Amino acid sequence: MKLTVFGATGGTGRELVRQALDAGHDVTAVVRDPARLPVSGDRLEIVRNGLEDPEELRAAVRGRYAVLSGLGPRGRKADGVTARLTRAITGAMEAEGVRRLLVVSASPVGPAPEGDGPLDRAVRGIVSAVLKDVYADLREMEAGLARSDTDWTCVRPPRLQDKPLTGRYRTVVGGTPARGRFLARADVAHAMLSMIDAKETVRQGVGVAY
Repeated sequence: MKLTVFGATGGTGRELVRQALDAGHDVTAVVRDPARLPVSGDRLEIVRNGLEDPEELRAAVRGRYAVLSGLGPRGRKADGVTARLTRAITGAMEAEGVRRLLVVSASPVGPAPEGDGPLDRAVRGIVSAVLKDVYADLREMEAGLARSDTDWTCVRPPRLQDKPLTGRYRTVVGGTPARGRFLARADVAHAMLSMIDAKETVRQGVGVAY
């Protein structure tokens, strides 16, 4: 498959590029600074772009089977950056007739999991309060996707870790895994790649966690 990855220099984005190349896909990585992408390969094309103008992004998504985004806010003050950049991506995709899009969101943006105990609910409430601007940005992003003409999937992990790929995690389409507290960025990337052809995830939020 021909894939485009946005946010390729972030933790999840690097894993998306690496795992997609290992699976034999052709990958276009769209980055601000190519020097920050420590991945190489014969099937890798690196495009330098600031992501603000859909017209400039059209070439990066043209003719691609799917687009994957590891974009996300870098700090607590998100300032709407993820929603804004995702709008530019969907604009480029719609202009080129590319439909499949998978993005990273976060578990607190989805519905509360069934069966969580008092501790999990308390932690969820504290985290949601501390990172309220981040989650507001992600909710705005998801709302924008719902209005777009793309076959999107929002993958919603809990707290992310820099740990090796396991391939062993739970997914809930339209929901959130109970007591799901952590997930490695490598497994987030693995889940996203595995969902590209999963029709049941189209225009859905999908909770993922250990």
